[in-house]
Amino acid sequence: MMRSVLKGLTGAFVAATVMAGASGIALAQDKKDGFPGAFSANVSLTNEYYFRGLSQTDDAPAIQGGFDYEVNLAKPVALYLGVWGSNVDFNEGAGVDGATIEIDYYGGLRGTVGDSGFGWDIGFIYYSYPGADSSLNYDFVEAQAALSYDFGVAAVTASINYSPENFGDSGKALYPKLALEVPIAKTGLTLSGHVAKQYIDEEAVFGSPDYVEWNIGLGYSIAGFDLSLAYSDTDITPSGDGNAEAVLFSVSRSF
Repeated sequence: MMRSVLKGLTGAFVAATVMAGASGIALAQDKKDGFPGAFSANVSLTNEYYFRGLSQTDDAPAIQGGFDYEVNLAKPVALYLGVWGSNVDFNEGAGVDGATIEIDYYGGLRGTVGDSGFGWDIGFIYYSYPGADSSLNYDFVEAQAALSYDFGVAAVTASINYSPENFGDSGKALYPKLALEVPIAKTGLTLSGHVAKQYIDEEAVFGSPDYVEWNIGLGYSIAGFDLSLAYSDTDITPSGDGNAEAVLFSVSRSF
């Protein structure tokens, strides 16, 4: 399941939301070339794919990437659409046509509130797992909403995701999250973190009760690459292979 954001939403989402108003200049320039909006792509490599505190690759690395499109509708409101994918491994066991790939489709509207420092985002995410046995009922959709504020020295984002039928037919699910991003002056480093809670209607089907998860990390950009080192954990007990604390490292690049 996609990192949040959405994807994953913390640092990338804060930056995209807070800067949505500024993006109008670039989008307007694109329109002069005959097609409104702007396309971008991203690719990343991580030692393990974690989503909401749970491993999605069973202790294995992941290669991930996506494409995005954004167009200014009425300053400072922008429409965005995107697709993102990653390898996955849920360790379903022998004889089961489990998931090996995840493809997410997402879209929505986002913008800023004048020059107040406030940003907002309303959208959806559809998580799909091509090739997985349909009886597993892995595919699901979420609605999402977020508000952000840039204090200058830090940016904070409060978001909430809701699914009417969560992963594996585990019923309704709610995921509120509070995220913080702090540039560290004169170092080029950015400190980021979040705390969130995953509420699940049918806990026995999902395989876990409602749980709290958190993440804290550092980001650094060099030569066009974005480096990230983070620590992830949950309050799930007993801790197992899929929900154990983890140190995560990733290298990514946007085009």
